[in-house]
Amino acid sequence: MIELVSESRCIKCNICVNICPTNVFDLVPDAPPAIARKSDCQTCFMCELYCPVDALYVAPESDLQTSVNEAELAQKGLLGSYRENIGWGSKRTPTAENDQTFQILKQMR
Repeated sequence: MIELVSESRCIKCNICVNICPTNVFDLVPDAPPAIARKSDCQTCFMCELYCPVDALYVAPESDLQTSVNEAELAQKGLLGSYRENIGWGSKRTPTAENDQTFQILKQMR
């Protein structure tokens, strides 16, 4: 579930607003997007994937009562960790070649 839009990292590009399939975010003029409908989040990680500055944190397991601390998330390396783990983004190594389906399809060519 979406837990955080970092005000210090966000560049207000609003990609997350546009990419979210369940319309969780609201556009806020001259400010980071607001998490307006947190309970609608389907934990698809699309917003975190597309955020060019790792300003979002989606918790894989969460409930509506959970609060997060941005400093702790940053210290633990969790901001942008999903993008890092799959190798999506500038200066990251793509990991698709490690996927079993990718390997099977490669052998079929």
